[in-house]
Amino acid sequence: MFEALFLLFVKHFVCDFPLQTSAWMYRNKGIYLHLGGITHSAIHALGTWLVLVFFIGEHAWLYALIDFIVHYHIDWAKLQLNKRFGLRPDNSNWFWILLGFDQLAHHITYFVIIYYAFNYQFT
Repeated sequence: MFEALFLLFVKHFVCDFPLQTSAWMYRNKGIYLHLGGITHSAIHALGTWLVLVFFIGEHAWLYALIDFIVHYHIDWAKLQLNKRFGLRPDNSNWFWILLGFDQLAHHITYFVIIYYAFNYQFT
């Protein structure tokens, strides 16, 4: 269980930073249903599936789907708040606080996914 959680944290870093280098992705995540945000979240979902399939098998797809939906909406909401309040890295400490909260929300998502994936088995 802890190994899976650790791997989801590593997956999150890889998908959120090195694999999100395209401006097309990160500039458009605030536009609801834009393919940039959908692609970014799909990359996260694929990573979640890759981690969990080794631990829980065939039902990993369900948790990947949950990660896709939740990740998409966390990112979208963060960008809505940045836009609404004009938050940028160079003009507000609140930008950084919101970025930290975004990361916290993603990590809480992984704790919840791991809890359910390891405690509730499908029959």
